[in-house]
Amino acid sequence: MHQSDVARGLGWSLSKVQRIEAGEVTVSGTDLRALIDLYGGFAAEEIEELVEVARIARRQRWWTAAEYRQHLTPGLVQLLGFESEATAIRAFQPVLIPGVLQTAAVADHILSEDGALSPEDRKVRHDVRMLRRQQVIEREDPPAYYLVIDESVLLRDVGGIRLGAEQLEALATAVALPSVHVRVLPLDRGAIVGMLGPFMIIDLNEDDEGDAVVYRESWIDDAVLHDTKLVRSHRDYFEKLWHQCLDEEVSLRAILARAADLRSRADRST
Repeated sequence: MHQSDVARGLGWSLSKVQRIEAGEVTVSGTDLRALIDLYGGFAAEEIEELVEVARIARRQRWWTAAEYRQHLTPGLVQLLGFESEATAIRAFQPVLIPGVLQTAAVADHILSEDGALSPEDRKVRHDVRMLRRQQVIEREDPPAYYLVIDESVLLRDVGGIRLGAEQLEALATAVALPSVHVRVLPLDRGAIVGMLGPFMIIDLNEDDEGDAVVYRESWIDDAVLHDTKLVRSHRDYFEKLWHQCLDEEVSLRAILARAADLRSRADRST
């Protein structure tokens, strides 16, 4: 069949067929089955294999167009795909508010502090960070998002008191969403809190705990890890931290108290 035959047969635009065949976009399960029905002649085991390959491909690629990918690390590109398919995300951040919950101004300040990034790198990563928020927090059926932040995150000066107040107020607003759960780890608990560094556990199947990956990052490197033992050890560590934290209601009061203090100081400085 010509591409135009496929487009007419399925009621699609020609550009959609061309983008799928060129690998510029991934194919959904619904569209794949429509193609299979149109082409015909597939054995049951072939259809099952194609559906599985399409599922994996959608996890890996997400929406990262070529012009974005050249400015992102391979680990971050993989993370984007996994986040788009996540059923639950558990994040530990001992230093900063995670990117998906950062305000645009704070994200811009943090990225500007990285002297290794070109202006184009910073622009793309800022855009991607804002799009990640839409994908993880604001989409119609979001994954459950569990976040542990060290209390030092609330105290750290990132861009000055005004940006800090705005950031913590935005965090408090996000906590009001039913899918977002945040707990603060007090400074007098978790003595080894910073030794492991920030990480995320991304669950991809709510019925299979083993279908998960870990994303770890540092200043110079990041990676997606698939090893089941590493996933399990990070999950166990997260659960220990979660239970050492202030509960969610008390954590929210701590966030609001710090935001109010910064807001008052900002108002007095004007």
